[in-house]
Amino acid sequence: MKQWYETLFENYGLKYDNEVFTQGTNGECDFIESEIGFNKQIRILDIGCGTGRHAIELTKRGYTITGIDLSASQLKRAREKASASNLQIEFRKLDARNLPFANEFDLAIMLCEGGFPLMETDEMNFKILQSAANALKENGKLIFTTLNGLFPLFHSVKDFLASQKGDGNASYDKNTFDLMTFRDTNVTSIEDDSGKKREMVCNERYYVPSEISWLLKSLQFKTIDIYGAKLGSYSRNDKLTTEDFEMLIIAQK
Repeated sequence: MKQWYETLFENYGLKYDNEVFTQGTNGECDFIESEIGFNKQIRILDIGCGTGRHAIELTKRGYTITGIDLSASQLKRAREKASASNLQIEFRKLDARNLPFANEFDLAIMLCEGGFPLMETDEMNFKILQSAANALKENGKLIFTTLNGLFPLFHSVKDFLASQKGDGNASYDKNTFDLMTFRDTNVTSIEDDSGKKREMVCNERYYVPSEISWLLKSLQFKTIDIYGAKLGSYSRNDKLTTEDFEMLIIAQK
């Protein structure tokens, strides 16, 4: 049986690129460049690359990227966009929980919930971090965003998601947040690229900063920095607060 995150991204490439949360690509790539010192010699792995928005932008800027995703539909859209810009980018259909890479990349990025933390168990989410760590060279860096578990303790997730919705975007209803598991369950409604309306029950894991630090330390990352994630303008100056829906994590092996 397909999981909700597999069903969600079927035939959803065009509409996905119009979602509010995908509009910060340029600023996010500016931050990534600054974090790697604008070094064009490094190899970058984009985990959960979706329609390739970060991979394409970074390739345009002269970097070498491999993009992986579980969704054939999203990858098809990514290849079409790359081709339209005359870019050669390696996009591969792979499961982030079981990547075939070992000590190959200088940087791994995993932005906008690109896999982690969508999995149905904590163990599966951990496997994604483990796979990313394995893919990195010694001194390699992992940059990712994830849902901030401090936010739902002070705010309504449903109200926040409703405030972020644009015309034609996905909508979210019947949210329940479980304090024992830090999981939000909701009914997500979308209209796919062919105009078909679909509903699915989604389940996402929110993490608190101390959990993320512990998970990454157990994977031998030496430095772990956590900040608030502002759409399109990531910065080490943004201290994480309960107002941040997402957090930005920068970890180095």
